[in-house]
Amino acid sequence: MHLVKKIEVIANSFELGKILDVLDKSSVHNHIVIRNVAGKGLRGTTEDLDMTMLDNVYIIAFCMPEEIKPVVENIRPLLNKFGGTCYISDVMEIRSVKCVASL
Repeated sequence: MHLVKKIEVIANSFELGKILDVLDKSSVHNHIVIRNVAGKGLRGTTEDLDMTMLDNVYIIAFCMPEEIKPVVENIRPLLNKFGGTCYISDVMEIRSVKCVASL
């Protein structure tokens, strides 16, 4: 087991491409996208929106702790400009990250 950073982003689906570009630019190349997320936050509920353009997405990504600083530096301006939120937490990954070069 080892410590990794979990990055969770909730944003308008219209901004998905920009967010994924920022993650890629920050060397976070693997992610999970869950579409059509609804909930209640500071701006109220999103469950009754009829326009698919306004649907929310939930993006989950992981990186090593020493790789998190560029993610924060690159994603903060995007979220400040277009909205959304990002949470970063410490989690434990239970699989090995070491590659087995020769067996």
